[in-house]
Amino acid sequence: MNDRPSSDRPSSDRSVTSPPEEDADLIYGRHSVLAALESERQLNRIWILPNLRYDPRFHTLIVKAKEKGAVIDEVEPFRLDQITHRANHQGVAAQVGPYAYTELGDLIAQSKSTSDQPVIVVTDSITDPHNLGAIIRTAEALGVQGLVIPQRRAVGITSAVMKVASGALETFPVARVVNLSRALEELKAAGFWIYGTTAGAGQMVHSVQFTGPIVLVIGSEGEGLSLLTQRCCDFLVSIPLQGKTPSLNASVATGMALYEIYRQRWSQRIHMPG
Repeated sequence: MNDRPSSDRPSSDRSVTSPPEEDADLIYGRHSVLAALESERQLNRIWILPNLRYDPRFHTLIVKAKEKGAVIDEVEPFRLDQITHRANHQGVAAQVGPYAYTELGDLIAQSKSTSDQPVIVVTDSITDPHNLGAIIRTAEALGVQGLVIPQRRAVGITSAVMKVASGALETFPVARVVNLSRALEELKAAGFWIYGTTAGAGQMVHSVQFTGPIVLVIGSEGEGLSLLTQRCCDFLVSIPLQGKTPSLNASVATGMALYEIYRQRWSQRIHMPG
């Protein structure tokens, strides 16, 4: 498959506008808060158990956060239970400002600057924060360059998403777009091939040759890809199933499809001469 030339699609208007501001949100759990501290993200307030504050993993980072204006509260476990609504906080929680989304044009430029065959994941109306968080964690772990989500009828980056992503969002850019179809056209104009995942239709994922810049589009939990989104795809691919379950969880399907993309690329590197 040849790389898509940038001139074979008409350029489209940028499909990003600044989303409405979301309220300050919580992150909780040791890995998520540590990742935020290590990335020097601005934290407004940190609630932490006294014994954990002086843990070597936290102490120096807590001092730096305090110097940058964070309020540090040493609290008892019951208080953290109240703050996090009895979530699995592991002894620490933090208040952060609204998530800073990346503009689509910047995401495209960043992805091309870091890889000659970048991969971007696009989600079509994912509403479950646990699914979105798991998609982000898997995508970041496998080396994907970023994620695009729609602004309407889909979950944004919330505390639940951050918790499930387990720190991945501190280094993984997410663009939030008003018009998903227009965003896919912009990605096409930038040279990306668009692969949409479907249940029981399309070419089997292991038989597809994934080369060049790639966008992998994942459908919603119940409905899959909308017809409008399917029309924007260059190819439809599916994961063959042998049991009686008709479809996979969105985050599981994402992981399996991404692994096949990177398996092919790892295999190509192994067999390259020299």
